Amino acid sequence: MDRDGKSALIATYLERRADLVRFFTLRLRSSSAAEDLVQEIYVRLASVDGLSDIQNPAAYLYRLGSNLMLDRLRGQRRTAHRDAAWLDSQTTRMGAHEVSPEPSAEAAVAARQRLAQLNAALTELGAQTQRVFRMHKFEGLSHPEVAQALGISRSAVEKHMMQALKHLLARLP
Repeated sequence: MDRDGKSALIATYLERRADLVRFFTLRLRSSSAAEDLVQEIYVRLASVDGLSDIQNPAAYLYRLGSNLMLDRLRGQRRTAHRDAAWLDSQTTRMGAHEVSPEPSAEAAVAARQRLAQLNAALTELGAQTQRVFRMHKFEGLSHPEVAQALGISRSAVEKHMMQALKHLLARLP
């Protein structure tokens, strides 16, 4: 289709725009979605060059709109399926009920209280024993890594850890 043919197609679009909106509103059950779709028809018409000679411009507009509508619906279906699959993979269920992976408020408060008790019991230990315990248990360093960082032997790290664990077992409920 040459430049005049494209102009004729756009002229047909402008004449039938209201009809196109009504047609697609019935199919999409949404006037705003239909408006978006009809606008997308215009964008396609205005941006595409080299359209072949179209015998029935009105039929072409409806076919183009129907194809765009189907593409949009397929995309929405894919998105919904992907989102549902992700949600399903992230949700824990017990029977028909969703179970939150988050601890309850009571469990969080209890954990904070136990951590406070642990920190209080740790302050009763010597400074070197505290450092060894914190580096190993809180920072995740291995015994050799703690020994290297503090410039002590591995057996010294093990002795500090045994002392800290005995003390914590005796002090914590």
